[in-house]
Amino acid sequence: MPFFPDDEESRECFLAGLVIRSLSINTSNWRCTEELDKYLPERNIMGIYDVDTRAITRRLRQDGSLIAEGTKTDEELLELSRSWDIVGIDLISGVSCKEPYEWVYKTKSDWEFNTNGGHEKNYRVIAYDFRIKHNILRRLASYGCKITVVPSTWPASESLKMKPDGVLFSNGPGDPSAVPYAVETVKEILGKVPVFGICMGHQLLGQALSGNTFKMKFGHHGGNHPNNNYAVDPALPNGVWKSK
Repeated sequence: MPFFPDDEESRECFLAGLVIRSLSINTSNWRCTEELDKYLPERNIMGIYDVDTRAITRRLRQDGSLIAEGTKTDEELLELSRSWDIVGIDLISGVSCKEPYEWVYKTKSDWEFNTNGGHEKNYRVIAYDFRIKHNILRRLASYGCKITVVPSTWPASESLKMKPDGVLFSNGPGDPSAVPYAVETVKEILGKVPVFGICMGHQLLGQALSGNTFKMKFGHHGGNHPNNNYAVDPALPNGVWKSK
């Protein structure tokens, strides 16, 4: 089994930059395997510290999400602030896997809190990788699912040929309205097999069912919401999301 650090949920870190108030040279977490000042350079990730992060937080709460760039002149930064926008940018194609693969790794026994409920059948699940978290896959495997992870651009017809018992549309970064190909995939699969969506996947389901998504002012970025910038408009067409 390959080595997956307990706190890493992806095959690599897709972080573009890190801003922190103070850099500690001591580690206190007992699961720590690497120091931050070594981790970032090894992965070519920019990081800065000695920054008043509370002031940044107050500014973001007032003005909403803002962009940051540290290698341009003041004039270039002003022009960038007027023209750049995350809305309409496809961010999932650059972080998705390139080829399908089978996932077999389960949750570690000390984290196990349930079993597959005694089901004898091993359900076949197709998981669309919009940058899926490893623990989602671990939990499905722990419940006895046989999982095939496929790229974000994987054709719906190919998924249906595999005769899955269900299809998962995973979490992922960016604007769901910027990936119409993924919305079309969802539309083609809906009604043919059971589906479920998380984060980006949930938003794609909303669009596939004639709903709209929108960018929140500053999104959800707490401990349990690391990258939620978009939401499904609650004003959905009649009948959508309503139980019968």
